[in-house]
Amino acid sequence: EAELAALSELEAGASFDLEAGPLIRGRLIRLAEDEHVLLITMHHIVSDGWSMGVLVRELNALYGAFLGGGADPLPELEIQYADYAVWQRQWIEGEILQQQAAYWKTTLAGAPALLELPTDHPRPIRQDFAGGFVELVLDEQLTAGLKDLSRRQGTTLYMTLLAGWAILLARLSGQQDVVIGSPVANRGRAEIENLIGFFVNTLALRLDLSGSPSVSELLQQTKAQSVAAQRHQDIPFEQVVELAQPVRSLAHSSLFQVMFAWQNATEARLELPGLEVQPLPSASHRVAKFDLTLSLQEVGDTIGGVIEYTSALFEAATVHRYMGYFLALLKAMVADDAQTIDRLPMLSEEEREQVLYGWN
Repeated sequence: EAELAALSELEAGASFDLEAGPLIRGRLIRLAEDEHVLLITMHHIVSDGWSMGVLVRELNALYGAFLGGGADPLPELEIQYADYAVWQRQWIEGEILQQQAAYWKTTLAGAPALLELPTDHPRPIRQDFAGGFVELVLDEQLTAGLKDLSRRQGTTLYMTLLAGWAILLARLSGQQDVVIGSPVANRGRAEIENLIGFFVNTLALRLDLSGSPSVSELLQQTKAQSVAAQRHQDIPFEQVVELAQPVRSLAHSSLFQVMFAWQNATEARLELPGLEVQPLPSASHRVAKFDLTLSLQEVGDTIGGVIEYTSALFEAATVHRYMGYFLALLKAMVADDAQTIDRLPMLSEEEREQVLYGWN
């Protein structure tokens, strides 16, 4: 087990030659006569989350065919990623580019350069990408309540959870103007649904929590901002940064330092004839691209996921405490969507008892 962990860490940490390739590699590790581990490592420049499902489905089809001595069963691709890249450049030129550029310049004008969350350690002069993660589960009762709240307000679960995340960030930072990064699949055409490649784009969602809006009012604002951002998602994020001209710093990322990712792509499972296949547990090798990244998805009747954090700023115990606040806020939102967001309870009963009485 120790040797396998070491090999997995070595494989995940090995660099890629982006000019010469390969940009995907595999290593088969034999543990016993009838037990093996397959490690597949892909560079993000040629793949995204959606691509993982395509890869697994194609691997299933190819393995089954080759095992039986058959030919490659996969149809020829009508287009390649390079075709998409050329089409995208042509499509976003001219009027569409001007329209979308104007939206992002207006939306992000005057946005705060930094979301100043309370941290355990001072921010390094140069951004450090070492990180850790904390797992999070929203139980069946809370998940059902969030779905009911979303139905009443005409929002998606993504929008409702995004609003709750924004409330937490605003309360922790004391800032009412919050910008949150959010990835989108960016696969708006049927021709590219079955391609492996880096299509995903990042949207900078700006929410205004000033004026003590109610939960209902914030949900409607979140819905409007999300829909508008998705209508203008075609410009690559790097160009949005150039358009917005934010304050640049080596200490933090531009435009936003916190993300929210809602994973709703169908997960494909490896089903290989004659083999019993199980996923490896999460590797210890971990980086954090942003200060905090909350990633959630539906898991049966619950919502589960992780929060990734920069270990140069936060201790795991602090992130655990923040997740407790997040759960308390979501429960309060479900209980009363007419309540103003600044009056939503955030502390657990134990922490409230300690703050109000224990420390007094």
